[in-house]
Amino acid sequence: MVSYKCFDCNKKVADTYLRKRIRCPYCGSKMLFKPRSTITKVIAR
Repeated sequence: MVSYKCFDCNKKVADTYLRKRIRCPYCGSKMLFKPRSTITKVIAR
């Protein structure tokens, strides 16, 4: 499941909601983004 966040209010928006509309259900903003997970780099010795 892909989760998106609103750029204005920073709340999670479910992808099932985005099939109907491309707006945040909380504040009405059209700016959404998919947050990236942080990558931990390990140095091999």
